[in-house]
Amino acid sequence: MSYRAGIIGTGGIAGMGILGMHDEETIGNEKVRASHAGGYNAADDLELVAIADIDEERLDTFGEAWDIPEQSRYVGHDSMLAAEDLDVVSVCTPSFLHHEHVVDAATSDADPDVIWCEKPIASQVSAAEEMICVCDQTDTELLVNHSFRFTEDLQALHRLIQEEEILGDIHSVSAQFRMELLRNSTHLLDTLVYLLDARADSVNGYINGKNEALDTLDAQDDVDDAGGGGMVNLDNGTFVTIDCTIPRADSSMMISFIGSAGKLYMNNDDGEWRYWRLEDGEHIEEPLPDIEGSWSWNEDYRDSFANAATHVRALLDGDSENYSPGVEAKRSLEIIVGFYISHYTGSRVDIPLARPLRDIRIKSW
Repeated sequence: MSYRAGIIGTGGIAGMGILGMHDEETIGNEKVRASHAGGYNAADDLELVAIADIDEERLDTFGEAWDIPEQSRYVGHDSMLAAEDLDVVSVCTPSFLHHEHVVDAATSDADPDVIWCEKPIASQVSAAEEMICVCDQTDTELLVNHSFRFTEDLQALHRLIQEEEILGDIHSVSAQFRMELLRNSTHLLDTLVYLLDARADSVNGYINGKNEALDTLDAQDDVDDAGGGGMVNLDNGTFVTIDCTIPRADSSMMISFIGSAGKLYMNNDDGEWRYWRLEDGEHIEEPLPDIEGSWSWNEDYRDSFANAATHVRALLDGDSENYSPGVEAKRSLEIIVGFYISHYTGSRVDIPLARPLRDIRIKSW
């Protein structure tokens, strides 16, 4: 059986290149495989049949690059959702539009069984909660594209930490990545949420107010997203420090774990993962079981889109549980919003956020 896919938003992550992964002259001009369209193209029994955007020039550029017929290029998502019968809809618009587009898709005549939404899930915690609720009510799987969850090495590491307990009780985690918190660092925070399988109890945050992507993305000046970080106390007792203030050119995604049975160092830019088993008070370095070679942006990250699309097909077939559901994406969003609230109020912020605080919007691009 072949499934029908549609995309809302025909910018970079949909299929035309993204900042930090491709040359600036390539972005918006050439199709790339590390994208939603590239994922559909690589997966069996999934066909991209329709696209929608409010920018007609961008819509046509994308349509020509990915061989979408003119009659299947829609100006505005409403017209596509009214005209097409779709099994899966990708939402590849700026994060402050995710709520509108996910809710519209889930309740539309297109009647998709899966919505593959870009990260972060939303700009407000309350918006994320409504997206999750509406998708539950319409029996729609909400799959959030935190890409690292779709890499085989990270899935293997999750099994080692959660099932084999190679680190034992995790006492402390230290993590660094590039600015900005919503646009980029959501990947880091979701990786921690995924590997630790824990929720935040409270956060203390810092925001530096810097956003180096605005000029490149031609975004508006009212974008709030910036570099930042802070301290996170998790419900399992783990203490986490986050530093996402580093300029892109100088950054590495690094995470260090210290547990009662061992310690782990991950550097996703250098592809270096190192593990030490704790025995009689001494740390003994040894290879990570079931993980061969090193993680790389060139292969693991780029392959994650094809892996995610294959997972979409498995969800449509009824053969899999959701690897990256909206309820887990909300966990990392709540930490990020908590950082902002803490910085601007000078206080510790308890998680889950109190009702009025869940309506605070952090606008990103």
